[in-house]
Amino acid sequence: MTVADIADVHEIERSSFPVPWPAYAFRQELEMNRLARYLLVTAGEETVAYGGLWLMLDEAHVTTFAVLPGWRRQGVGGRLMVALMDLAGELRASVVTLEVRLSNEAARGLYARFGFRPAGIRPRYYSDNGEDALIMTTDRLDAPDSRRRLEAMRQRYGGTADGTGATP
Repeated sequence: MTVADIADVHEIERSSFPVPWPAYAFRQELEMNRLARYLLVTAGEETVAYGGLWLMLDEAHVTTFAVLPGWRRQGVGGRLMVALMDLAGELRASVVTLEVRLSNEAARGLYARFGFRPAGIRPRYYSDNGEDALIMTTDRLDAPDSRRRLEAMRQRYGGTADGTGATP
């Protein structure tokens, strides 16, 4: 993702979240946050999904993840998660964590397919309605079960170990 992609990403953000990040937050992430990495999924010329992570020590933390509503339930989120997991591996992260709304069963199901499991609750995490966030984390990425699961997800959703399938 580059600064030139912010308008498209912000459109996905606004259509996906009740309290979207402002566009300038993405600019700051790209230009000033050395911990941040963002990926896009495109279909032709259209940006249809994006995700970001921060590498903090040996942990990759998924900070944001969204698919344009018209592209949901078509494997786009899975392809993006493959690319984010591959990126975490390239950055030598040992685990990946994220927060998700307790009510977001579709996202929780996707993350579970990738080996994320509940690790805790952040009470009243979401400012729009005070909903709790479920903290989810993976097992070690270098564990044999984790490697097998990611390879199965590559087969299911596409992409390769070099991150092909999402635009860095």
